[in-house]
Amino acid sequence: MGKQKKTKKCSVQRMSSLKRMIKPSDARLKAKDRVAPKKQKPLDLQAIKTNETPQQSSALFFQYNTQLGPPYHILLDTNFINFSIKNKLDIMQNMMDCLYAKCIPYITDCVQAELEKMGPKFKLALRIIKDSRFERIKCLHKGTYADDCLVNRVSQHKCYIVATNDKDLKNRIRKIPGVPIMYVSQYRYTIERMPDAYGPKK
Repeated sequence: MGKQKKTKKCSVQRMSSLKRMIKPSDARLKAKDRVAPKKQKPLDLQAIKTNETPQQSSALFFQYNTQLGPPYHILLDTNFINFSIKNKLDIMQNMMDCLYAKCIPYITDCVQAELEKMGPKFKLALRIIKDSRFERIKCLHKGTYADDCLVNRVSQHKCYIVATNDKDLKNRIRKIPGVPIMYVSQYRYTIERMPDAYGPKK
């Protein structure tokens, strides 16, 4: 005995997709349901095409940042300070060992506010950043979200290196040309995207 043929039932989704296939300008539709075809504007050959691009910093020579040089100015993030304490690394000494030059660490008001919010566990971090060798930068914006503050400061002034272990912040900074990133890796500081100090090799 042969197999009985079964007709497939159209699902509701398939029916809706079939309905969608008919264009609003299709000739089979009634005049009231039909949409009038759009008239294309004639091309103006004399019109000048303009494209707006953001102005690049004068500090950049292609990807090479000419404003970077000793003494290096380093913006510290909250998690970079915490990682340094966990790995028992002296911030000043290890920065100089990494870059072989004098380094000036900078702390923004946002970073200090974030550390103060974290509670008594981070008293040691607060004590470290209150050292006289750490420079303070005043923030003029509202709120205390350090990531936005650091990204805005770095995009305006190309003389900074950003010290952070935050993956999201790293990805945001990588989109800004000419800004190196310092982070803690294998119990020492490592730098990423740092150009040669003496310029491109001939």
